[in-house]
Amino acid sequence: SYCETLPIDGPPSFRGQSVKYVYKLTIGCQRVNSPIKLLRVPFRVLVLHGLKDYQFPQDEAVAPSNPFLEEEESLKKDSRLADLATELLMVATSRRSLHLYNISNTRGKVGTFCIFKTVYKIGEDVIGTFNFSEGDIPCLQFSVSLQTEEIIQEEFQRRRGQPGSFSTHARHQEACLHTAQSSFSLPIPLSSTPGFTTNIVSLKWRLHFEFVTSGESSGTCLVRGNQSEAVTWTGVEQIEVDTFSWDLPIKVLPTNPILASYVSQFSSTNSITI
Repeated sequence: SYCETLPIDGPPSFRGQSVKYVYKLTIGCQRVNSPIKLLRVPFRVLVLHGLKDYQFPQDEAVAPSNPFLEEEESLKKDSRLADLATELLMVATSRRSLHLYNISNTRGKVGTFCIFKTVYKIGEDVIGTFNFSEGDIPCLQFSVSLQTEEIIQEEFQRRRGQPGSFSTHARHQEACLHTAQSSFSLPIPLSSTPGFTTNIVSLKWRLHFEFVTSGESSGTCLVRGNQSEAVTWTGVEQIEVDTFSWDLPIKVLPTNPILASYVSQFSSTNSITI
C-alpha cells in the first residue's frame, strides 16, 4: 500500500488558459535487464479552504475511545474532517436571502432582478427571475452567461496590465418584449473548478448580463394595421435600441467528491505490464 497526504490549502485541479494545476501519481516498475516502465494516474483534487484552522469541539475531544487501537484516533479525525467539510458546504450553500437589484440605464428603469443566494457549490443550478412590469424602458432581449474570470497576479503577467481571461460555462438568451416576468436556470458543471486564489492566479465566478432595450416608448414597438373591421398589430421593421451589460459576482464552492466523480465515465483501474 501507499499513502501520501495532500496539502489542505493547496490549489485545486484547474485547466485554465494561462495556468494549469494537474495532479498525477507516477508509478515506476523495473525488472532485471528490462527498461523502466512508468504509469501515470491522474486524479482530481477539490479544496475547501478554512478546514486547516478549524477547532473541534471539546466534547468530541474527550469522547471515550479504545486505548488498545493506536490508529483509531487518526481514522476518527479523518472521518470527522470529511463530515465537517460536507456540513460546512451544506451550511454555506443552503443560506437563502432575497437579493433585489434594479436594472436601469441612463434613460430610466428597465426592471428588477431577483436572486435568493449568491453562494453555490458545483453541480447546483443558478436560478434568477426578472420583473419588467415596473420598468419605464421596454426590454427587447436579455442574455445571462455563467462565466469564470482567470486573473494572473501582476508579477507573473506576460505583459504589464494583462487583462483577465473569461470562460463561459452556460448561457441563457430570451426575447422579452411585452413580457412582465421571466426567469433562467444555469447549471454549474460538475467538471468545473470552484473559485480559488494562489500567489499566481485567482479564479472568480460571475453572472454576466446583457440587455437590449428600446430607444423609444413601448407603444411604438407595434404599429396598427389599416383594416376597417378588425384591428391587427404588427412589429415595426426598424427600431432604435440601446445595449448595456452588468456583472454580478457569485461564489462557487466544491461539492462532494462522490458527485464530482460522476463526470468521468472511465474505470478507475490502472495496470502496468513489465
